[in-house]
Amino acid sequence: MNILHTLLHFAGWFAALVTLPGTLELAALTIAGIFYTTRRMGTKNTDCNRIAVLIPAHNEQAGISGVIGSLHECNLPYAEVDIIVIADNCADATAEHARRAGARVLERHNLEQRGKGYALDFAFNELEGENYDAYLIVDADTRASENFLVAMHAAFASGAAAVQCGYRVSNPGDSVRTRLMDLALCGFNLLRPRGRARLGLSCGIYGNGFGLTRQTITRVPYTATSVVEDLEYHIKLVEAGIRVAYIGEAMVLGEMPAQGNAVKTQRARWEGGRILALKEQAPRLLKDLLRGRLRLLEPLLDLLLLPLTFHITLLCFTLLASDTSMRLYSCVAFAVVALHLAAAAFISGRGLRVLRDLAVAPFYMLWKLFLLPTIFLQSKKQSEWVRTARITER
Repeated sequence: MNILHTLLHFAGWFAALVTLPGTLELAALTIAGIFYTTRRMGTKNTDCNRIAVLIPAHNEQAGISGVIGSLHECNLPYAEVDIIVIADNCADATAEHARRAGARVLERHNLEQRGKGYALDFAFNELEGENYDAYLIVDADTRASENFLVAMHAAFASGAAAVQCGYRVSNPGDSVRTRLMDLALCGFNLLRPRGRARLGLSCGIYGNGFGLTRQTITRVPYTATSVVEDLEYHIKLVEAGIRVAYIGEAMVLGEMPAQGNAVKTQRARWEGGRILALKEQAPRLLKDLLRGRLRLLEPLLDLLLLPLTFHITLLCFTLLASDTSMRLYSCVAFAVVALHLAAAAFISGRGLRVLRDLAVAPFYMLWKLFLLPTIFLQSKKQSEWVRTARITER
């Protein structure tokens, strides 16, 4: 029994050490995000007369016209906007459907370098000589809010070098999983960037609904090709001293899988990619931080904050430690998680209905724990474009 007691004690301390950076990050961003207020853009009036909206697409013939139509509905009378689809290694009629919907198409064929990062880098290089002032990136399963172009253009015109708008789920009513995913994105893609904006930090890039100026692309080429290329590229921006501005008044809505293997594939890819980024980026960020590059502290803490399922699971182990300090830390850390979820639920606008979904959240967490072997397999270095099946296809 003494050996078991000792092992549980050390497990609790280990869990506390692993979760402490994430708890501090979550507390700071949650509290700052609660007090976030939309800030008026400055009056720098930087020229931003031509914008290219880039849509990376891999075998998206069924839905590509939808996102193009959504962007056509966004009015921006005082700037030229070109919608450009990057048909990357497509084996269907994505390019043809995109042209019919009124978009320009760049076709790319490279079976050795496959992935969204490669597709974007290809597009930036192809368009380099066409004098676009800024680029916006939107996923192929997305619907943009009507003010998307106006809000993003205003940010560029005010001098922003990089921007990210809000990003939520377009189909939260399809299942409990999609409702929980919407709640998670309200925390990850809305509350946390609000907190960073309130603290004057770079808000992050979330792969959908972000934008970069031509000068930013020239200074920091889009050479991020990992599974989580958006996270990888954001770290490059912060290292270069470039801050991503949060444009909370605009929104993109992305489709999420509701059931079947698509859910498992997407979760394993996303969270495996973050584990890969943690293994590859954290040691280097820590070294640079110790050399005095303090702006890398928050990106490092962001990497050390595990997905909430795993963060909460490890916090449970802190309860196994026998001393009072560990139990006090557990109470504080669980309170931080509860505050984060409550703030995300408030942002979601679903009121008390969210309690119904949170009641089944433990089962969703258990499912994700069983997914751990697949997640670790996905954490190997690979950038092949693994496309998630769409609802219309299922």
